[in-house]
Amino acid sequence: MEDKNFDKRNALNAEKAQLMGNLAANTSPIGDWKIIKIQEARLAGKEDPYDLAELMMQREETRERINAIERELSNLD
Repeated sequence: MEDKNFDKRNALNAEKAQLMGNLAANTSPIGDWKIIKIQEARLAGKEDPYDLAELMMQREETRERINAIERELSNLD
């Protein structure tokens, strides 16, 4: 049973790391860089280069999955 929990924990941790990386990576379609580009455009009085509502929804879904993974991990302990 412990081996199964070990494998599950490793899989969940890997997924969590990937999701967290997606939020930060400069190559990710939901990365922090898009938030920064929107802020820069607004400060310059320009239109948003990306759909902020869609971006925020995708980022929130990612955070919700990270939170679910953290709950799953705490239940494995």
